[in-house]
Amino acid sequence: MDALAKGSRGFLRALGACALAAAVSALAVDSSLAQSEVQASEYRVKAAFLYKFGAYIEWPDGSFSRPDSPLVIGVAGADALAEDLAQIVAGRNVNGRPVSVRKVRAGGSLEGVHILFIGREDGGRLAEFLAAARGRPVLTVTESEDTLPPGSMINFVVVDDKVRFDVALVPADLGSLKISSRLLAVARKVVKPS
Repeated sequence: MDALAKGSRGFLRALGACALAAAVSALAVDSSLAQSEVQASEYRVKAAFLYKFGAYIEWPDGSFSRPDSPLVIGVAGADALAEDLAQIVAGRNVNGRPVSVRKVRAGGSLEGVHILFIGREDGGRLAEFLAAARGRPVLTVTESEDTLPPGSMINFVVVDDKVRFDVALVPADLGSLKISSRLLAVARKVVKPS
C-alpha cells in the first residue's frame, strides 16, 4: 500500500507540475497575444495618420504625371500596416486624388511614390531608403523611438501609449515639400533649420 500511495502522490505532483506549466504557458501566450494586439492597434493608428498626412502636404509641380494620378503611399518593412492602410484608403481620396498603397522592397524603385513609410522591420535598411528618397518630392515617415533619423521628415513615437509624431523641416525643404502649419501645430516636436 505504501508503494501505491507514494506512486499516487508522485503522479499528483507530476500532474500539478503539468497544470502549472500549462498555466504559465497560457499566460505567456496571453501576454504575446496582448502584445501583438497592441502592435496591431498601433499600426492601425499609424496607417490612419499616413492617409491623413497627404491632405497637409503640398507637392511641387510635376510630382503627379496627370491631374487624376493617385497619391501613392509606399510602405517598407511593415506589411501588416500596408494591409490596414489599403483597407483605410479603399474608395477614398486626398485633395481629389484617389489613394493607392504599394509595398516597397529594398532596392526597389520609388518612382511614383509620394509618401514613404519605413517600418521597424526594415530598420536595418533605413539609411538606404532615406538616401534613395533624399532630394525627391517624397514625404518620408519613420518609426524610431530614439530621435528623428537623418533624412526622415516625420517620425512616429509612442508617448504614454499614444502615437505621436515629430517633424523635421530641412529634409522636407530638400524635397521641395511644403508641410501645412496645421499639421505642424499638432506635432509633438518640430525641428526647424538652424
